[in-house]
Amino acid sequence: MIEAPDLSLAALAPLLFVFGAACLGVLVEAFGPRERRHAVQVTLALVGTLGGLVTSLLLAGEREVTAAGALAVDGPAVFLQATITGLGALAILLFAERSLDPARSAFVAAAAVPVGSPRDRELMTAPRVQTEVYPLATFAIGGMMLFVAANDLLIMFVALEVLSLPLYLISGLARRRRLLSQEAAVKYFLLGAFASAFFLYGLALVYGATGSIGLADIRAATTESGSDVLLVLGLALLIVGLMFKASVAPFHAWTPDVYQGAPTPVTAFMAACTKVAAFGAILRLLYVAFGTSEWTWRPLVYGIAIISMVVGAVLALTQTDLKRMLAYSSIAHAGFLLTGVIGLSPDGGGSGLAATMFYLLAYGLTTVGAFAVLTLVRDGDGEASHLSQWAGLARRSPLTAAVMALFLLALAGIPLTSGFTGKFAVFRAAIEDGAWPLVVVAVLASAVAAFFYLRVIVLMYFSEPAEDGPTVAVPGLPTTIVLAVTVTATLVLGIAPGAVLDIAEQAAIFVG
Repeated sequence: MIEAPDLSLAALAPLLFVFGAACLGVLVEAFGPRERRHAVQVTLALVGTLGGLVTSLLLAGEREVTAAGALAVDGPAVFLQATITGLGALAILLFAERSLDPARSAFVAAAAVPVGSPRDRELMTAPRVQTEVYPLATFAIGGMMLFVAANDLLIMFVALEVLSLPLYLISGLARRRRLLSQEAAVKYFLLGAFASAFFLYGLALVYGATGSIGLADIRAATTESGSDVLLVLGLALLIVGLMFKASVAPFHAWTPDVYQGAPTPVTAFMAACTKVAAFGAILRLLYVAFGTSEWTWRPLVYGIAIISMVVGAVLALTQTDLKRMLAYSSIAHAGFLLTGVIGLSPDGGGSGLAATMFYLLAYGLTTVGAFAVLTLVRDGDGEASHLSQWAGLARRSPLTAAVMALFLLALAGIPLTSGFTGKFAVFRAAIEDGAWPLVVVAVLASAVAAFFYLRVIVLMYFSEPAEDGPTVAVPGLPTTIVLAVTVTATLVLGIAPGAVLDIAEQAAIFVG
């Protein structure tokens, strides 16, 4: 007789909210009248994400394993789920802003129309937009939430696919530069398939070595029998699959092309939420399943962190497109985040975990804000992403330039911004763990990275504007809300971060 697993509906409430909204969105696409779909889809997506955020906050302090041990509801899972839903709600607002004016919409009117055909040119100015992006994005958010709470490798793999497949689709839905967008989507899909294969093969090897896919059982097996070659190979393949989603060098090849080709609101969504989800899974895998076998992964993560920081900082110097520059910036920040991973204690808690979670929150908010500003600076072909087009922007729109400068300074880690607090926290955790050489490399990489951030600020304030320069659009209510939230958070987390750091410290305990 098969017994039904114990389920805690309260613990699953955030996931139920988000996945429920996504399923209702699919029904609206199937049966709802076209003229009403957009408003309904925006409402459903926001209700789902904000409902997930509120229920996640209500679960603060909970520590339990549910769904037959497949899901863990603990401090890191709840903190990261709240972060993902909050950032997801901001991204949904960016989707909605761009769809209010079809002439400025980021999304294609009909995805199945061949690029360059007469019908495609006709739809460029059509008052139609793809509303499928809302349930797809909501499914991706649900997959990310499941990813950070997965307590066994099979659920983690399912969550990886649930979050990835919608992203492959919405990356190719740009209204303008459609060939570039579709090329980015194909590259993302192909490389993502390789990463999923690595993860699945690693799962099989770990199961062969330990006889289990549960993270706690794997940890017990490694404690009893030690680490053999099969287990180490499996762990290495699992790390490769997760590092791909986190856009960590040398597994970053998809990142610049996808960031540049995808619709800018989608790029903001991926840059913020996907990185939070990927690092949440990395933290859980390394410290719940392999926390007592540090020697098997610490040298690997140490080396990957250095490579990612150096590659991201150096290659960003050569970029002339702002979206590609931010892509390489995200690769460098992934390396900075790995310094916090190194600083976790063997029992899966400590200041390194709290610092990493705080950094993910701060980086996500700043990144969403930076891409929100980018959507406002436009030319005849969409967003003006070439650096030369930002020359003299402060004279055209002082407020827009000031907001962008704030986000760039935060990404550079300048004091009194959230970026400085996040970097200081992860660097301190790494130093306390004895990884000071890694921190030295990180500080040098931060100094190099500061150059390309400051280069944009110098262009905006100290260069002459071009006569045929881009225009700065007046933000609608959704983008205004996004900018208000991200600017406030960037300043508050830089000037008075104590309360959020305390919350992260209290949440920095895994259960498994």
